[in-house]
Amino acid sequence: MALSLQLLASGTGWHVSDVVCTAGPRDRPFEERHEQMCIALVTRGTFNYRSTQGAAVLAPGSLMLGNSGACFECGHEHSVGDRCLSFHFSPELFETVAAAVPGQRRCAFKAPRLPVLPDLLPIIAFAESLRDSPAMGDEFHELTLRLAGAVCRALSDDPHSVRAPNDRDRKRVVAALRRIEADPAQRLSLNELAAAAAMSPFHFLRVFEQVVGVTPVQYILRTRLRRAAVELQNSRASVATIAGECGFSDLSTFNRQFKRLMGATPGCFGRARVTASDSRSTPR
Repeated sequence: MALSLQLLASGTGWHVSDVVCTAGPRDRPFEERHEQMCIALVTRGTFNYRSTQGAAVLAPGSLMLGNSGACFECGHEHSVGDRCLSFHFSPELFETVAAAVPGQRRCAFKAPRLPVLPDLLPIIAFAESLRDSPAMGDEFHELTLRLAGAVCRALSDDPHSVRAPNDRDRKRVVAALRRIEADPAQRLSLNELAAAAAMSPFHFLRVFEQVVGVTPVQYILRTRLRRAAVELQNSRASVATIAGECGFSDLSTFNRQFKRLMGATPGCFGRARVTASDSRSTPR
């Protein structure tokens, strides 16, 4: 059986890999073992999955679930090949996520898979888009925790229950916002922001998104782009200089993100301001 694995991102207690399998009906399945907690998003192909939680057919959009230390088999009796985006968590990290989800009473999966659920579709689509385009490790870190939380919620006794942030949590988020606003170009990881707020990374991520409406990475990115847009309007500095001053170390990433959010390239955005200024100063 041919299996290729590409590590996309990793951090303390987690990593994400792009896994491509070319096995078919002639390949005999063999027993494997999950070294960590695993959530694998199937993006192509179908296969049979057997684990200590039961058996299931995995198809694109579904999530394969594996408990740390559990044995499993994957078989391709009816088709050839598959591709998965595989998220792995240390038991300790996964426990912090599960503990923050209302109605989740155990830190292990009780089912072998989750089908294509409407509540999971936005996260699944975002995961595929990150895999297929240049992404930052911070984006994968947030995605990993969000996916784990969404799966725990789907498997909980009360999947629609959401714990509202209290005044203390709001105060901590406001402190994080003030820190980001003071210097958006500063590199601030989710772990750093969570530690300053005395929260676990997952709890901080969940509360921040509830209070602000976007994740910390999204907020930092939009704050940087907003400041860059102002500088492009008011400064004669080059696009590369402005991008660097606003916290972007890679110019192509800045150009791509700016156009996606602002609807125009940084160069066109800045030239529009210069053109408008020149027209106002030209006598009639």
